[in-house]
Amino acid sequence: MKPALQLRVQAQLALTPQLQQAIKLLQLSSIELEAELNLALESNPLLDIDESEAEDEIEEFVPAEHTASAAVESDDRNSAEPVDSTPDFDDIPLDLGEDFRDYRAKATDEESVEPQDAESEDLRDHLLWQLNLTPLSMHDRGIATAIIEAVNDDGYLEETNAVIAESLADLFSVGEDQVEGVRHRIQRFDPVGVASRSLGECLDIQLETLDPETPGLAKARQLVADSLEILARNDRARLCQRLRASEEELDLVIELVRSLNPKPGAGYSSAAPEYVAPDAYAHKINGRWQVSLSPNCQPRLAINEHYASLIARARRDDANYLRGQLQEARWLIKSLKTRAETVLKVAQAIVQAQAGFLDFGAEAMRPLVLRDVAEEIEMHESTVSRVTTRKYLHTPRGTFEFKYFFSSGVSTVDGGAASATAIQAMIRKLIDDEKAARPMSDQALAVELNRRGISVARRTVAKYREALNIPSSNDRCRLD
Repeated sequence: MKPALQLRVQAQLALTPQLQQAIKLLQLSSIELEAELNLALESNPLLDIDESEAEDEIEEFVPAEHTASAAVESDDRNSAEPVDSTPDFDDIPLDLGEDFRDYRAKATDEESVEPQDAESEDLRDHLLWQLNLTPLSMHDRGIATAIIEAVNDDGYLEETNAVIAESLADLFSVGEDQVEGVRHRIQRFDPVGVASRSLGECLDIQLETLDPETPGLAKARQLVADSLEILARNDRARLCQRLRASEEELDLVIELVRSLNPKPGAGYSSAAPEYVAPDAYAHKINGRWQVSLSPNCQPRLAINEHYASLIARARRDDANYLRGQLQEARWLIKSLKTRAETVLKVAQAIVQAQAGFLDFGAEAMRPLVLRDVAEEIEMHESTVSRVTTRKYLHTPRGTFEFKYFFSSGVSTVDGGAASATAIQAMIRKLIDDEKAARPMSDQALAVELNRRGISVARRTVAKYREALNIPSSNDRCRLD
């Protein structure tokens, strides 16, 4: 074959720098967006904050005419029309609320002696603090440190004494009996029962620290030692026989056991608190649900006119640099405008579809998928997916991530559909209202939901119940 040149026409999507920037900004949360804009303001001299005062102040939870907002009729899906009042990009810069300006660092911040946020103390820090106050030899202190580091978040020790002793072999020789002795010492730390290997041992340590004159103490220790499984099955007759106790004595023993802490480490968490800032607000005015963007979602940026005027007088290299920075500033402002408009459209579509939830609660949640919103706002599903990630809507019922309002549907007897979120809310309400002595099984819950017109199988009810972290009927069975 002879080599030859051929022309071929092919359509291909090219991710330009502008498109990449728009996609990046679209998937950022409000807090991440503030950090990104601060970085851009520091690195680009052509980008500045518009310090001019807005004509009208944005009242809390009330959209103004100059604010990008949209009204949604709760009873008529087609009665709400999107309000397009966003100023032209080439004429007026976008809005930047006071919150963003206050976010910029001040000179006094660096001079502050105390940190703004104190680091939270986890279980291991709490135990190590007590260890430093406990008189122990160097060997025992090393063993105690190894034990504390091996304790899990619930406060239990899963590692064997042999493993702990082996981990210290490079430092000094340790016997398993030494590890066990130090472990018993730690079990009396606060919270009592920490570093136990089983639930029975944990509860027994807590009972051991009580006043010996506590009513029912001896039988309670006997129960946690070898009868916890019988207690879990609610076999009162077997418990009375095993403990040789009357019904009244058994009630006293069970009440004492229930007052103990089965997870001593659960009250300490090493996870840092997560803060979210709403991107949009939903509020009802004159019987209509309205949506307005947070000022943080529509920052007010502008081109620095002083540096822009230097382009014509600057040398070639400097002029090229300033032109590049000017173009990047324009791209950023335009991308921010697109982001704000897209977030508003998605929030509007969500509120329009889930007005029933805002009025009546989770049981009125409608089935909603990304495709429904994408068709409503005439955008691609991938765009909607990016917008609904780490974006939050503040409502009178609380602040929820956009994704919370999306769920699959289950058919009803009248040909309609009920969302999975609504069904989960119904299941939770049925369980909350059930009799303590006779909890409803998954089959009974399915029958009740079918009676209310929702076609759902028992295994589906079980799946939703487990998603809600609700135990089975046998585990929920409570003693009278």
